[in-house]
Amino acid sequence: MDHTRTPLFTALCEHAANNPVQFHIPGHKKGLGSDSEFREFIGDNALSIDLINIAPLDDLHQPTGVIEEAQKLAADAFGADYTFFSVQGTSGAIMTMILTVCKPGDKIIVPRNVHKSIMSAIIFAGARPVFISPARDSNLGIDHGITTRAVKRALDRHHDAKAVLVINPTYYGICADLKEIVELVHSYDIPVLVDEAHGVLIHFHEKLPMSAMQAGADMAATSVHKLGGSMTQSSVLNVRNGRINPQRVQTIISMLTTTSTSYILLSSLDTSRRNLAINGHDIAERAIELAQLARTEINKMPGLYCIGEEILGGEATYDYDPTKLAVHVRHLGMTGYEVENWLREHYNIEVELSDMYNILALVTPGDTSDSVGTLLTALRDLSEQHHANESNELVVKIPEIPHLSLTPREAFYSETEVVPFKESAGRIIAEFIYVYPPGIPILLPGEVISQTNIDYIVDHVEVGLPVKGPEDRSIQFVKVIVEEEAIS
Repeated sequence: MDHTRTPLFTALCEHAANNPVQFHIPGHKKGLGSDSEFREFIGDNALSIDLINIAPLDDLHQPTGVIEEAQKLAADAFGADYTFFSVQGTSGAIMTMILTVCKPGDKIIVPRNVHKSIMSAIIFAGARPVFISPARDSNLGIDHGITTRAVKRALDRHHDAKAVLVINPTYYGICADLKEIVELVHSYDIPVLVDEAHGVLIHFHEKLPMSAMQAGADMAATSVHKLGGSMTQSSVLNVRNGRINPQRVQTIISMLTTTSTSYILLSSLDTSRRNLAINGHDIAERAIELAQLARTEINKMPGLYCIGEEILGGEATYDYDPTKLAVHVRHLGMTGYEVENWLREHYNIEVELSDMYNILALVTPGDTSDSVGTLLTALRDLSEQHHANESNELVVKIPEIPHLSLTPREAFYSETEVVPFKESAGRIIAEFIYVYPPGIPILLPGEVISQTNIDYIVDHVEVGLPVKGPEDRSIQFVKVIVEEEAIS
């Protein structure tokens, strides 16, 4: 296919150049009705293509023209049979995957360290999650992927499951042996869904892990905006023919998508596909080189450790994405959150995330030797100032995986009451508690709260990590299931 073409973006530009008289939404009408300061900052070009699904521009809900062409080009670029554009982010694509294969009461096998959008979809579908414990790294204080053996155990116990969902790669860039897992699951004639939110570049370079489509997965939610150059909130859902009905996918994604779809977001997917298809190998190569240079330098700095290929070799650590700089900081006697704030205050650097023991910096096609050099200068300064604090080193804690007592949907819609969080041990929670980013729930609806969970969450709140989810933002109170008194 001719990947120099951008059918949707080209149609938008031609439409704007025709300068039609608009009697349709959006009401700003090419910016004339916008706030003047906003218009000056954004620019008239952007506002001129902030349009809706009028006939010349096709309709994302039932594409037959330039959007359909753009999606076919994307499918070719990503090695899929069908690609669907999402303006609801990767979360919308993930929800589409699950709602496509699950109906109320259906089982779906998922890792416990899934993004909250997966659990939201399970609640919407009324599905029953079967959790696989991810491999835990007690040295780094993070979870990795799931093992093939764990997937087999789950399938043998729950042969009636409707799908298996895999994260590839994890937020920290670690991958299990996805091809082996896909082959195993397919031997049970069950589809494999992949959360590929952090893996768009892996489609375009042999030094990066195998993509979901390369591994033979049936569906993959792939975030183009995170690493591939498109606008925030724009992603794709890649689908392979066979076990998945693409017409069903179109119906579900349409149900979840606004009818006022953003053509700025859609056209950024179209143009990013062009850039990745033509230049993806070169820009990925440059990002890998910069990241590996940074990794080597960081590992020379006292008190800092940037994980690399030395952690590979296990089932759950089969491969990794070197463009993710996961830097372990506990040997400085600091939390990741403290390091994130230090970098912001002293060097005006913003990282992707921090947790109790790590920070994560992403090296993307938007980076240069200058930006990476600034990060290295900052981390050297940090190391020089704080490596003597190693005697105050933090003790690594990883939260235990709670017992699921009710399905998430049953818990979410049950009668509830509010109790003090620190006194909630033994109760069944009816809401989410998670740290965002990465958005992985520590507790989710239907799980039994333990004292260990409480202590872990309180520790995170006290050091300032962004714990979110409950209706009470202070995490002083939590919503739990009302329990009936025993009849004596």
